[in-house]
Amino acid sequence: MAAVPDGSDRLSTLDAEFLYVEDGIGHMHIAGVCVFADPPPSFEDLAGLVRGKLHLIPRYRQRVRSVPLELGRPVWADDPHFDLGYHLRHTALPAPGDDAAFRRLMGRLMSQPLDRDRPLWEAWLVEGLEGGRWALVFKVHHCMVDGIAGVGLLTVLLDLEPSEEVPDPEPWEPAPEPNGLEKVVGAWEGLISDGLAQARKALDAVRRPGEAIRSIGDAALGVGRIARNLVVPPPLTIEGSIGPHRSWAHSSASLDDIRVVRKAFGGTVNDVVLTAVTGGYAALLRHRGDVVGDAVVRSLVPVSTRHVSAEGVPDNRVSMIVLELPVGVDDPVERLEAVRRAMAEGKASHTVEAGEIVTTIGDLAPPMVVGTVSRWVVRAMHRLPQRSINTVTTNVPGPQFPLYCLGREMVAYYPYVPITHGLRVGTAILSYNGHIFFGVTGDAATAPDVDVLARATAASITELRERAGSLETPRRARRSS
Repeated sequence: MAAVPDGSDRLSTLDAEFLYVEDGIGHMHIAGVCVFADPPPSFEDLAGLVRGKLHLIPRYRQRVRSVPLELGRPVWADDPHFDLGYHLRHTALPAPGDDAAFRRLMGRLMSQPLDRDRPLWEAWLVEGLEGGRWALVFKVHHCMVDGIAGVGLLTVLLDLEPSEEVPDPEPWEPAPEPNGLEKVVGAWEGLISDGLAQARKALDAVRRPGEAIRSIGDAALGVGRIARNLVVPPPLTIEGSIGPHRSWAHSSASLDDIRVVRKAFGGTVNDVVLTAVTGGYAALLRHRGDVVGDAVVRSLVPVSTRHVSAEGVPDNRVSMIVLELPVGVDDPVERLEAVRRAMAEGKASHTVEAGEIVTTIGDLAPPMVVGTVSRWVVRAMHRLPQRSINTVTTNVPGPQFPLYCLGREMVAYYPYVPITHGLRVGTAILSYNGHIFFGVTGDAATAPDVDVLARATAASITELRERAGSLETPRRARRSS
């Protein structure tokens, strides 16, 4: 008899939600594009590298299995027919392999859903990029990882030092999958355990009534802020229905330039980056003929709630804030100040706390209710896409040191973020080894021009850097006189 699934084998409510909302049009996978400059390894060596490290990421040999009648959230179970050859794939761009061809390839790869009957990931070796470069594209379902966990998994698969050694694989035998009754029993034992954990928190709150009252008040303020964000702004061309196909573009900037801007004008690195994204959206709206001065662009900004004790757990631990991007502010320095104010207001609005409470309630709700409601909402959004939120912007800190694949140094790391009904464009931001990399996803039918946003975002950082440099010149002149 198989072991009854414990808490680590059950999907959290948020993880399960990424499965429930996927419908053949809104694909819920994320991806990372790792670009290398040296000649590529053989496909056999790459397969050996991944095979030799799979024991470090056991989730990559597990598939999602449902609980009968949705009496519990889905569980992870070892795939008895796991075949690395299915997940690891090989392709090449036709000469000259320019960036436009690579962006088209990415659009096609991201337009295909992952097979629910197998572990929910793929890795593509892509040869023939311009300048003799090649890439590894890691495509993973969002129910497996969030952005931060995804970066952590990449550092497991790649090396910290250049080495061409192919590790020996560890022996592995799939554990038997629990039967239906065992899944139901495990799910409800987990639900009871979640309830008892929340009861203990409530009892602890009673012992500290002052903190409890403040926490309830903060959450109420957050709920109120969320309600205000549901007011529908004037329509824009970046919102509306989407199809199953994707467009994708990318750009990059120097972290040193961003730090110079932050030092000159204040704020955080994240403020500067979001200011650049705002400039990118202003350029995209002008390109599309939208009236930028009157535009309200609301972006969902995920915020990590991952705690130290949870490090290494490959799941999603995020809440959200909603940021109104000040696209109508033309001056880049004034735009940065507007972003700083908006971010400060967003953090003070307690929407992160409200989001965590929603997730907690979801963990305690009967799974058949959560799944049914989620699918009903998705069907409703087919007919009437939501218009309260216009886009999504994720910003994930990556390693500030080089990573290597079989001795080849990774020189760029471009992210991919999924979009959903009502959101035709999304932006992912990832830092790596002294650079910031932007990946912009669009609906291929209604937003094929996401390259405009990608280029303008990088150009906004250049513009801010030049403004910061113009402040430095008089300072140097005064010091030298």
